[in-house]
Amino acid sequence: MSKQTKNTKQANDDAFVSDDVVGSGKASYFKLETGDNEVRLISKPITGWIAWGEDEEGNKKPTRTPITEEPDDESDGENPPKKFMACVVIDAADDEVKIWEITQQSIIKAIKALSSNPKWGNPFTYSLSIEKKGEGMKTRYTVNPNPKAPISKAAIKVASEKPCNLDALYEGADPWDEKNHDTVTEYHFK
Repeated sequence: MSKQTKNTKQANDDAFVSDDVVGSGKASYFKLETGDNEVRLISKPITGWIAWGEDEEGNKKPTRTPITEEPDDESDGENPPKKFMACVVIDAADDEVKIWEITQQSIIKAIKALSSNPKWGNPFTYSLSIEKKGEGMKTRYTVNPNPKAPISKAAIKVASEKPCNLDALYEGADPWDEKNHDTVTEYHFK
């Protein structure tokens, strides 16, 4: 098992969600489906800017820049860079460890509000239920905390065997690929 270390490019280590990001087979990434979704966050988030451009073959690809830097200018023209946060989660639908990249400000603000509330704190001790309704520009999200509960030993074992380096996203590299594990994102199993 790899040694776990802190994220190296986190903008503010004191806040779970930095003020900077809040604006007006088996999948390795979590995607919100219409209806109810449940996740347990197990890492602090990284934050930044995401822009979508095209590679040499004309395929859309994301470029991520830390929140402390200017957004990348590789936007496709229609979609300006957006603020994002990404963290490692356990998806309750299949008990798999995944990366959740969040660009929806309503979700980021809800997680920030919960993590800033002393009655809830960092979401390592409870899971989040996210309800997705609607489509396109009419999509709405509701985020609710679930009662505090420990993570199962089986889920801890699965997560411990799947190290990740979220900072690799900034380089356009695969966070799950062990060759990109010069640092490993720290997991929290409270």
